[in-house]
Amino acid sequence: MDHPAAHQIPGHDLEKSAGTLDVASKDSTEDSSQIFAPSAQLHVPPTLSKWNARIESLAGLEARGITRVLPHERHAISLLGYTQMALLWFSANLSANNLGIAMLGYGVIDCIIGGQILSAVSGGSMTIIVGIIIVALVSWVVAVFGMAIFHVYERWAWVPQLMVLFILVGSAGPEFNTATPSTGDVTAGRLSYFSLALSVSVSWCAASSDFYVYYPEKTKSWTVFLMTLTGLTLAFSFVNLLGIGLASGVATNPAWADANSISSGALILAGYSGLRGFGKFCGVIVALGVIANNIPGTYASALGCQVLGRYGKAVPRYVWVCVIVTIYFVCAIAGREHLFQIFENFVALMGYWCMIFVALVLEEHLIFKPKLDGALDWTAWENQKRLPVGVAALIAFLAGWAGAIIGMYQAWYVGPVAIKVGTGGADIGVWLGCAFAMVLYPPLRMAELRVFGR
Repeated sequence: MDHPAAHQIPGHDLEKSAGTLDVASKDSTEDSSQIFAPSAQLHVPPTLSKWNARIESLAGLEARGITRVLPHERHAISLLGYTQMALLWFSANLSANNLGIAMLGYGVIDCIIGGQILSAVSGGSMTIIVGIIIVALVSWVVAVFGMAIFHVYERWAWVPQLMVLFILVGSAGPEFNTATPSTGDVTAGRLSYFSLALSVSVSWCAASSDFYVYYPEKTKSWTVFLMTLTGLTLAFSFVNLLGIGLASGVATNPAWADANSISSGALILAGYSGLRGFGKFCGVIVALGVIANNIPGTYASALGCQVLGRYGKAVPRYVWVCVIVTIYFVCAIAGREHLFQIFENFVALMGYWCMIFVALVLEEHLIFKPKLDGALDWTAWENQKRLPVGVAALIAFLAGWAGAIIGMYQAWYVGPVAIKVGTGGADIGVWLGCAFAMVLYPPLRMAELRVFGR
């Protein structure tokens, strides 16, 4: 698939304009040819403008940020294009971070997991820091150059990952403990685990559309949904089951228990211990696989920074990538000895707000959009006078968080509703948060439409 992002026309990229940057077209017209007409400009010093132009002229570097991709810039849809949707999510999630356990926070986890495995492969002669540097550096390169190299990377990255993970099944499988019965409140425990697993996969919701912008507007929505769901389901089901198998062996295998006390990466490598040198090679492949998971989050985070406002939009996308990689690199270095705590505290919080986000977007799309003007008018993507005010969404979002708080079960806080689930409590924050938002948003949105008309 040839992605036009690799061959942008300078005149059609806001980031490539010299001297001034169009940062907020509040009054964009419905004519797509006028989308690029500046309405609010920031002066850019000539020196910075000159260096920016040189950097963005590098072959293959994607300069486009959040500017809408016009229909004539998109590639034709094909069977390969649909297949690419599934391969993207399968490749991005068939990684070691899902064994041990989208987007800045996941960058920290990915870097630490990769560093742990590479350190374990070296027998401790290479520090975790070196491994973190490798993961962060490769993620930075691919995310900077953008969509074209990103899709090529994700199209093939899953192949070696799948091979070494099947080897791990054969090597570690005999040590999986399926005989020991579960203890405690099994139902509540399973509910909490399912909620946590959902929190990981649903965290892609706010970024997934970023990777489809070069598909035609007429691409079938049901096909996009099925291909995305297929890639996510296959990847998460496989790696989660494999991760459960490794965790079950810790209770009966002293060597695995010792490795787990060092790090999750050491536990994964212990699963290859019977293969000696080849097992270490497989461990390196698994470690590098977290890069496939890290790249989409890094790419999407840069676009998210541009969405924050007119000044965020004025900063080139590649600059935001550099800032983001620097942040999660530093955080990974600082938190490399506390991976489990980072995962436990971060992932659940991501799940709470993402489920609220999903509920609001679905209701807006399925209930209110058909009643407004039917088909989406993409030319109004940054026309402030035609976009919702957001009062209804904000109130429903905050109410959803109230539901999440009373339903969360974390080491640092247990909600009054969560503690009453089963005999010992369970985390139902994602479900209560989603329910609160879903119930409140429709009447609030109706009131907003009556008052503001949009």
